[in-house]
Amino acid sequence: MLLHVAVAGSWWRFGWPVGLASLVAVHLLFVWGTLRPQSRLFGPVLVRLPTREPVVWLTVDDGPSDDTMAMLDLLDEHGARATFFVVAERAAARPELVREIVRRGHGLGNHSTSHPSAWFWALGPRRMAAEIANAQRLLQAASGVSPHWFRAVVGMANPFVAASLKRLGLARVAWSARGFDAVDGDPARVVARIERDLAPGAIVLLHESAGHGRSVEILQALLERMGALGYRSVLPEDL
Repeated sequence: MLLHVAVAGSWWRFGWPVGLASLVAVHLLFVWGTLRPQSRLFGPVLVRLPTREPVVWLTVDDGPSDDTMAMLDLLDEHGARATFFVVAERAAARPELVREIVRRGHGLGNHSTSHPSAWFWALGPRRMAAEIANAQRLLQAASGVSPHWFRAVVGMANPFVAASLKRLGLARVAWSARGFDAVDGDPARVVARIERDLAPGAIVLLHESAGHGRSVEILQALLERMGALGYRSVLPEDL
């Protein structure tokens, strides 16, 4: 609101060329803040872990799903831990999977109630608050624990996210390494993209139950490559 008041003031004081340029600049700033998951324009966001040790945080979005158990087994085989950012409506439909995530020592994150991927970025304050708060309630009921972490749908936040997170004691998490595994089902290509940004404290974005059906294979390939490079996965609570 203050930015738009400033735009109106510049329009009145300096005329339409300056006012129009100011208006365009403000709107571009808002677009950048919305479309860039790592942007802190609308509130704090965690992009990497504060460590110099060869550890990364594996995060898995969009479950629970038919892939969940196989992914948990793979993580166990490699002595790895991950945080599953789950969609609350899916968790309510399959609470046994959410409980298994927690039972095996992995993290549980809030990834909205219904995962409205096409328009989450455009939600108003009431609907945004409902998407986040209802998810928190449903996940607590399904798992017996309250998540501490939140990931925006498709990573896109807006000015109404931060207030709900603060009220619920949640912290927003983005990522620093991704392989576009939601759309690319080739494990080698996905792992190669992730490896380019693999560094101490990296937050790795993965998905389960992607349309190509190879999410479990991708996780296996990544875990094997991480092991070869001397990296292990931890939860931020471990640091």
